[in-house]
Amino acid sequence: MGHESYNESAITFASDGKPLLGICHKAATNSQVGVLIVVGGPQYRVGSHRQFVQLSRALAKNNIPSLRFDYTGMGDSGGDKKEFDHISDDIQQACDVAIQELGVERLVIWGLCDAASAAMIYAHTDSRICGILVLNPWLRSDAAMGKSMIKYYYLQRLLSKDFWQKLFRGNVNVASSLGDAKGFVKDSVSQQEHGQETYQSKMQHGLKQFSGKVCLILSGVDLTAKEFEEQTLNNKGWRNLASSQAELHRIDLADHTFSSRSFKQEVEALTIQFVRKMT
Repeated sequence: MGHESYNESAITFASDGKPLLGICHKAATNSQVGVLIVVGGPQYRVGSHRQFVQLSRALAKNNIPSLRFDYTGMGDSGGDKKEFDHISDDIQQACDVAIQELGVERLVIWGLCDAASAAMIYAHTDSRICGILVLNPWLRSDAAMGKSMIKYYYLQRLLSKDFWQKLFRGNVNVASSLGDAKGFVKDSVSQQEHGQETYQSKMQHGLKQFSGKVCLILSGVDLTAKEFEEQTLNNKGWRNLASSQAELHRIDLADHTFSSRSFKQEVEALTIQFVRKMT
């Protein structure tokens, strides 16, 4: 499909013998750096509320080419669905295609939720990756979820006028609420889990080894973002996020997928700003 400042075209390529489908967005002028949009969660290359389409077009209008694609088993790509921590081969093949088709030398990987986690795992293995832009990365653990629920859910309920009105009217199941809270407290004060889950270790190792730039964007109204923050921002094991190579942005009122147009536009602006620093 053509446009006065950019063009879009479908492309197929293979990973482990399975056909993958992507959409290339080429800019009007040449660029040394492009963006690879890795799709996360149960989504495909369009994204929730057309987020990835709109992002790619906004990038192209600003002379930044991109490729968004369906990894194995998702959307129109073949094969059985892979877990996000096992898609590095797909990302590598997509990088090869992006470099060739977009005419760029380096790439920024952009990912939301578990695609952000996948980007952290992969980036250090590929010298062509000069930056990663990760939004609300998936880093689930029972202990962190317990802390987040207590801090951002139960505490807010206790401070809510609506909660106390319901309580006095007898519309709150106190026993059930106390049981849930007790469970989360138990999780949050439990001993450190015996070793991190495999994907968590991969994420932490990958970020430590990555020498490029990192841009982290966190939503203010999202438990996934809160969990990631609880586990990383004050943790020496994740000190790369506090280094001069990293930048942190918060969009205080945004939900997990930045569903309003204003939130998406803010993400687009931050992405353009970050990629331009790479050129």
